[in-house]
Amino acid sequence: MDWRLRRAGPADAAALSLVAGATFLEAFAGLLDGADIVAHVARNSSAAAFERYMADGAIVTLAEARAGTAPVGYTLLTSPDLPVVPAPGDIELKRIYALFPLHGAGLGPALMAQAIADARDADHRRLLLGVYGGNRRAQRFYEKQGFTVAGTRRFRVGETWHDDLIYARML
Repeated sequence: MDWRLRRAGPADAAALSLVAGATFLEAFAGLLDGADIVAHVARNSSAAAFERYMADGAIVTLAEARAGTAPVGYTLLTSPDLPVVPAPGDIELKRIYALFPLHGAGLGPALMAQAIADARDADHRRLLLGVYGGNRRAQRFYEKQGFTVAGTRRFRVGETWHDDLIYARML
C-alpha cells in the first residue's frame, strides 16, 4: 500500500480518532479487557481529545493511504507526562501507531523518523515514550530506533492498571 505523511491540524481530528481507535484495538484486542479498551479509546482517542491535544501545542503527523487518503497511522508528540527525572528539552512521543496491514512496509520507521525530525525542529533534545510492558514487538522496534529503557510507570487502560516501560533517546 502506498502512503504519505503530513502534519495534521484540527480539521483532521475525526480521521485521527478513527485511526487511533482502530490501531489501539488491533494492538491490544486479546491482550487487554475489551471493556477497558472501549473506555480507553472513548476517553483518549475521541476527535475532541485530538482537538485538545492540538490546542495545547501537540505536534501530530497523519499517515494516509494515497488512494482515497484514508488514515492508516499517526504520531502524537506532547509535553512529557511520564515519571522520569525531567531534563530541559524533553518531549514525549505519546503515540505512534500504524494499521496492521502496513506493518513491515516501512511506515513505522517513517513515522518515527518524522517524529524525531519534528522534535529536533522544535529544539527538543530528548524523546521519551511509554510502552506496555508485555508488548515485546514494540519494545524491539523502539530499541532498533535507538531508544533505551529509562524507567517504568503504571498506566491505566479503562479500569485496569498495567506496567509500562519508559524509553528515552537523545536527539
